[in-house]
Amino acid sequence: MPVTRSINKIQVQVDLEIENTLRRLRKEARIITMVVERQQTLKELAAPNMENQPLCINIDNNVNFKRKSGFIHLLPTFNGLAGEDPHTHIKEFHMVCVGMKPNGVDEEQVKLKTFPFSLKGAANA
Repeated sequence: MPVTRSINKIQVQVDLEIENTLRRLRKEARIITMVVERQQTLKELAAPNMENQPLCINIDNNVNFKRKSGFIHLLPTFNGLAGEDPHTHIKEFHMVCVGMKPNGVDEEQVKLKTFPFSLKGAANA
């Protein structure tokens, strides 16, 4: 015959009013915790952090370099028409600027000063 343990069963009377009050208080505490932890909305969390971002493009006007007419003719043109892909224009523009960068001039400054010459028609308006 197997040996079994005897378990002392203690019956506790549960006061339903106290139990319901406890559940309500726990639920309120969870809601308050969620509100405190979530101090930003989803829209705010998805928005880029603009504190460290410059608000405009800074062109250094002290940088002097001559744009040769041959260089400007090599630039791709973007007219702003519905069938044109702006991403392709930017890629082609980047490739031309990388290949024709003058010595001693920052590549970013070359791109910033040369980009308007690549725009034609409605894109230049």
